[in-house]
Amino acid sequence: MFRDEATVEVIAGKGGDGLASFRREKYVPRGGPDGGDGGDGGSVIFVARADVHSLLEVGRRFRFAAGNGQPGGPRLRAGRGGEDVEVAVPVGTLIYDQERGNLLRDLDHEGMRLVVAQGGRGGRGNPHFATAIRQAPRDATPGALGEHRHLKLELKLVAEVGLLGLPNAGKSTFLSRVTAATPKIADYPFTTLVPQVGIARVGDYDTLVIADLPGLIEGAAEGQGLGHQFLRHVERCKVLLHLVDVSDGAVTDPIEAWKTLDAELAEFSDALAEKPRLIVASKHFEDEASNARVAELERATGTAVFGISSVLGDGLKELLAHARELVRQST
Repeated sequence: MFRDEATVEVIAGKGGDGLASFRREKYVPRGGPDGGDGGDGGSVIFVARADVHSLLEVGRRFRFAAGNGQPGGPRLRAGRGGEDVEVAVPVGTLIYDQERGNLLRDLDHEGMRLVVAQGGRGGRGNPHFATAIRQAPRDATPGALGEHRHLKLELKLVAEVGLLGLPNAGKSTFLSRVTAATPKIADYPFTTLVPQVGIARVGDYDTLVIADLPGLIEGAAEGQGLGHQFLRHVERCKVLLHLVDVSDGAVTDPIEAWKTLDAELAEFSDALAEKPRLIVASKHFEDEASNARVAELERATGTAVFGISSVLGDGLKELLAHARELVRQST
């Protein structure tokens, strides 16, 4: 199950108390201070992992607490530090402080780490307070409390190419043909309910990371349909492939389909609307009717349209090669 938002509570460990203690040895009636320091409390650390693809498990647990530090002991023995807690999150997770609303870190690379709750420092034992005048201090400090925070996590998929289109535009079929991903494919709207990501081979050595997002409908930017939940995932993509169904069975006229999605992108974000985008005529079977629709779409958009048939495999290599070149130019 996919989940791209979660709210969690993180509690770092308390530092152990320092000890006020004095040496007790035979023939040493006035031993000096020997209280040990308390151990530091454990911290809560988020780690970006490529093998984690959803915030589902993190959201289910929703509370992460690190271990407390142990108090210091006599004979200058320091207390043991509390155990850290590492939380694996998907690459592309944004971490916000829920109370202040500020972004703490964008974990957009594999292996990135962020201490979201710092453990409390251990208290100091009484040897720290000894001076030439005050040689038998009875002072020791308690351990400090660890940080306690409420965080909001938001996942934005990290992909080079994003697939956009109205429901049944052919995105899932395209992804299944050019990558090893296995999205659900059926002849009805909204077969894609969660984002799907796959890696396509381009030529002999290159690859493209491609994300298929749930179909958008008119009003998506205002919250209509499913696609609005996932528009933010498109923001990380360097290049967008806008698929338009040009087959005889298309539910929506190709030009209207293009205009609808184009308007939704502009409504959601100016930056999103300005991303490099390729218009792709999907389900193009090289018949007279679909060729005419492609020509009309080119005139309406003022740009070249790539005709493909994912079922037949036509035009896929050329499209991927062009998308790869655009990705390189935008890097």
